Amino acid sequence: MTQGFERMRQLGKSSWAAWVALCVVAVLAGCASPRYRAPVEDRAAAGRTQPGSAPATATPPARPGDENAGKPGYVTVKPGDTLIRIGLEAGQNWRDVARWNGIDNPNLIEVGQVLRVARPGSEPEAVAVRPVTAAAQVETRPLDARAEPRVLEIKPGTASPAAAAAASAPAPATPASDEDVAWGWPAQGGVTTPFDDQRHKGLLIAGKAGEPVYAAAAGRVVYVGADLRGYGNLVIVKHNNTYLSAYAHNQALLVKEEQVVRKGQKIAEMGSSDTDRVQLHFEIRRVGKPVDPARLLPAR
Repeated sequence: MTQGFERMRQLGKSSWAAWVALCVVAVLAGCASPRYRAPVEDRAAAGRTQPGSAPATATPPARPGDENAGKPGYVTVKPGDTLIRIGLEAGQNWRDVARWNGIDNPNLIEVGQVLRVARPGSEPEAVAVRPVTAAAQVETRPLDARAEPRVLEIKPGTASPAAAAAASAPAPATPASDEDVAWGWPAQGGVTTPFDDQRHKGLLIAGKAGEPVYAAAAGRVVYVGADLRGYGNLVIVKHNNTYLSAYAHNQALLVKEEQVVRKGQKIAEMGSSDTDRVQLHFEIRRVGKPVDPARLLPAR
């Protein structure tokens, strides 16, 4: 009988152990069930906005002037742009551009910002682009006040002396339009590299360090400095509402911004700043677009 009770006790222990093992298996199986999978990013739902939460891709707020993007007289700031470069490419004084756009700090402009580059009240699309002709080149040659008066020889069948004198009379000093600029050479050296709209947006003129650089026409200095990459020490002169000229790579700058200069006035000394040789990079820009100075400068 004692052996019977002992066997029943052993069977009870076995049943208890089996029941415990079964519970452990069930718990482990529950932990491995899909209810406890690691979270997976739901890309389809990423763009959906949950109640009370901010949009996943919020549209940036519109800035003043964005509505003018693409309109004549406005530009959109690109990576690498500065207010000085924008002014040069628009043919404007960068200080005017800052004032027209309410910019206090010229270093704080943003990519994508739309800026006015035309004088308020003007109509940029109304500016007529006249081709430069050979006649225009002759008309814009400077008159040498020191030249001796010419003696006219009147032959039979020619115009009267009065008519000949009237035909040879010098043009009025006051320009008839912005196109009538009396240009002069900005340096004495020869041209080493001609104008190229893609690579050289001006003329490269040879010279020695310290040789004078002259204002090519009368005007007002709108920039003096070295903030424009690739130009070194630079002077920009605005001649009227149509033309400005630029003088780059100087070793010394002899004028200041807003200074009025006359044609032939020494404004800088030739150098090699931001280049590998002494030379003058000279540009003429018409309404901000580079034009070939050789077509405007007088023959030597």
